[in-house]
Amino acid sequence: MKEFQYTITDPEGIHALPAGDMVKLAKSFACSVIATGNGQATDCKKLFGLMSLGVKRGQTLTITCDGPDETTAITAFERYLSDNL
Repeated sequence: MKEFQYTITDPEGIHALPAGDMVKLAKSFACSVIATGNGQATDCKKLFGLMSLGVKRGQTLTITCDGPDETTAITAFERYLSDNL
């Protein structure tokens, strides 16, 4: 299991466009990808789950990957979040 935390810097927080991109990214991996924020956790492969977290600018999002390609997945999510959120 791999995990990292990221503090959201986008003024709008996690909104529809980055959430959709995160779902596409998560679905490209066989491992599970879980996002935790605001005291809730959700599967990153489900758009409405990500949107329901309501993570805003300045709040921390934790991404946890567990499975056969977890190392590749966690690296991809670290890069995506730092480049887009």
